Amino acid sequence: MKPTEYIWMDGEMVPWADANVHILSHGLHYGTGAFEGIRAYETPTGTAVFRLTDHMDRLRRSTKAFGIPLNYEVEHLVETAKELVRVNGLKSAYVRPIVFFGTGSMGLNPAGASVHVAIAAWEWGAYLGEEGLRDGIRVAVSSWRRIGQNSFLPDAKGTGGYMNSVLAKTAAIKGGYDEALLLNESGMIAEGSGENLFLVRRGVVHTPPTSAGALDGITRDSVATLLVEDGLTVKESQISRSDLYYADEVFFTGTAAEVTPVREVDDRDVGDGKPGPVTRRAQELYMGTVKGETGLHTEWLEYV
Repeated sequence: MKPTEYIWMDGEMVPWADANVHILSHGLHYGTGAFEGIRAYETPTGTAVFRLTDHMDRLRRSTKAFGIPLNYEVEHLVETAKELVRVNGLKSAYVRPIVFFGTGSMGLNPAGASVHVAIAAWEWGAYLGEEGLRDGIRVAVSSWRRIGQNSFLPDAKGTGGYMNSVLAKTAAIKGGYDEALLLNESGMIAEGSGENLFLVRRGVVHTPPTSAGALDGITRDSVATLLVEDGLTVKESQISRSDLYYADEVFFTGTAAEVTPVREVDDRDVGDGKPGPVTRRAQELYMGTVKGETGLHTEWLEYV
C-alpha cells in the first residue's frame, strides 16, 4: 500500500501517519464497524468515482442495520470523498470509508462509546492480479461456511463479519489457490471471500441471491444490468457445488476484483480452462463503463 498525504477523519483532513485510533476502541476489540470499498477511475473527462452515492448509501444502511449512529449525511460523505481524492492528487484510487465505535465502553454493549468516521484513498491495482484478470484464477470451495442470516447480517458490510472471509481466503492461499468460494448453511454457493459470483451455462447467466448469503454488490448490480442491456439473460439462482463443475464460465465481480474470470474450481477446469465470451464481454462492458469509454450509464460516474 502506497501512502497518500491525507486521510479524512471525524471532519478533518489528517496527515496519513497521524490518522490513528485508541488501542481500546470498541471496534478494534469486537469488530463493531461498517465499511465500503469504492473505486475512482481516470476517464477522458477527468477522474470519476464509480457509483459513489450508491456506495455511501449502502454504508448508511449498514450502520443502521448494526445500530451504529452515523452523524453525517450521505451527500456530505460523497463530497468529502471527492475532496479527498482531489487533495491527494489521485487520478485513480481505491476509496475506503469506515464507521466504527471508539472508546467509552468496554464489553459487548457499545452503549456510551464514541463513533468515528473516516475515509482513506490510495492507489490500488488489480485485487486478484493482472494475470488473474487476463487468464483467470484458481478457486477452491472452502471448508468454512458463509455466515448465515440467523447468525449475522451477511448483506451488510460489517467489519467483524469479515473474519469469516479471512479464514476462507487464507486457507485457500495456503492450499495453493487464488481465492475461496463459500457455501451457505444449506450447502449452496453464497459468494467468494470478498466477491460476488456469476456462472454461465447454456447462454444464461446466474448469480446467487442475497438470501443465499451473498452481498447485494454494487458491481454485481452494475454487471448484471450491463449484460441484460447487451441482450443476455441474467437470473438470480440457487447454485450448487456441482453447478460450478458443469458451468461453461464462472467469474467474480467486486469493487476490488472488478470482473475476474475463474478458470478452475476445485482442480477442475471451468469450460475449456480459459475465460469465455460472456466473461470477456462482462469485462469489456464494465471496464469501459467505469472509465467513461462506452457512454453507458454516465450517471454512475461522479466526477471529483
